[in-house]
Amino acid sequence: MLTHTRLSSLFVLDQDEALDFYVGVLGMEVRTDADLGFMRWLTVGVPGDPDREILLERPGAPSMDDATAGQVRDLLTRGAAGGWIALATDDAQAMYDDLVAKGVDVTDEISVKGYGTDFGIRDPFGNRLRIGQMAG
Repeated sequence: MLTHTRLSSLFVLDQDEALDFYVGVLGMEVRTDADLGFMRWLTVGVPGDPDREILLERPGAPSMDDATAGQVRDLLTRGAAGGWIALATDDAQAMYDDLVAKGVDVTDEISVKGYGTDFGIRDPFGNRLRIGQMAG
């Protein structure tokens, strides 16, 4: 029986730039940064949530050939790669204000919905992120 989601993956074009965004801008922490020889295994996570990680993966070997990696990079830069992550916060308005001040690409302005308050942003590579404060 499954117990929880442990690892998700997003494609990024530059792992150092991804670290700047996910750690420096969003406030996540590095969980693993290992050179495996055939790839760099780079994961980040939300402080205080040690059971979940996001793999910031460059398109390419070992999971795909060069031609496929090129197609993925093209889709990613157009915001069409299909990856997205939903993140939770205790104060959506403060988080929104902070990210706007930092110049983050906001794709959906903050608004109150039936399930809570949330907004959408895009990382430097085109991945969509939703950040929300759930109601109740």
